[in-house]
Amino acid sequence: MKKLKTLLLTGTLLLAPFMLTANAEAAPITLGLSNWPGWVAWYVAEHNGYLKKYHANFRLVWFTSYMTSVEALSAGKIDANCQALIDTLAPVDKGVPIKVVLLTDNSHGNDALMVSNSITTFKQLEGKTIAVRMDSIEQYLDEYALTKNNIPTTSIHFVNMSTGNAAAALMAGRVEAAGVWNPWIQRIENKKLGHALFSSASAPGVIPDVVAARESVLKAYPQQFVNLSKAWFATVKFIKDHPKQAAAIMAPHVELSPAVYLTALSGTRLFGPKLNMDAMDPAEKEKSISLYKSTKDTSVFLKKVGAISAEPNPSNFLDPEFIKKAEGK
Repeated sequence: MKKLKTLLLTGTLLLAPFMLTANAEAAPITLGLSNWPGWVAWYVAEHNGYLKKYHANFRLVWFTSYMTSVEALSAGKIDANCQALIDTLAPVDKGVPIKVVLLTDNSHGNDALMVSNSITTFKQLEGKTIAVRMDSIEQYLDEYALTKNNIPTTSIHFVNMSTGNAAAALMAGRVEAAGVWNPWIQRIENKKLGHALFSSASAPGVIPDVVAARESVLKAYPQQFVNLSKAWFATVKFIKDHPKQAAAIMAPHVELSPAVYLTALSGTRLFGPKLNMDAMDPAEKEKSISLYKSTKDTSVFLKKVGAISAEPNPSNFLDPEFIKKAEGK
């Protein structure tokens, strides 16, 4: 999930950590984000003044490469990051001191298995090649789709490519299928060079996206993350009430038109306060909401590809304290 635009903090990001030094007033907390509607939404929070209104002293740090943002958080180069749950479990398994403090969204159509126009059934994929970044969200969704449609993953040839290259390979006819997210889904469809055989709209809850933060920063500035949660909840309400206005704010940050971005935004299920609290509740039974159930399901894939050694215990890395306090619970 997620890219485009120049880094706001110049090329020194990986050389000089932006961790807090004195206090939250002197050095804003750094929040990494990349090209995904549930994260570009933070620019709505900034534009509408919600960060200031709720005294959330955060600096938004844009990454052109999503995985670079994940690595930056693990390495302590930034304080918090917007990332998928699946990409949070491996650092947790390796002992990286981070916790999930907020659920921003679930993918609801913005991730897809795109195929050439000649392919209309899953059966036709047997023996074919899928271009995808291996051990990623997209491979996980592709394998989920294949299994759900009774196609053995062993009958498919997976080739490792970045998401942009995978989309380009499909459009050029070099591969029959590609695991991608928006804006590549839209680019393939707009050029009429492929279509979605399966998308995350048919897999609710399979790809949850979160804000993960360094434990040291959470301990030093807990109120700041309460304030951040308040700003997020106000943002979600605004986007749901005014989607066209929100798309107009978000689109320039990813070099798309508001009309095009509105489509991408509709493929994202944003999580407000109630859904956040439900998602982090170990008693929540709805699979499309529960981060406990998502952790269990995702861990099966991650263990298979060798990304983790054991399923992490969600109670050890999910911290609902901040969203609860944001809602006065």
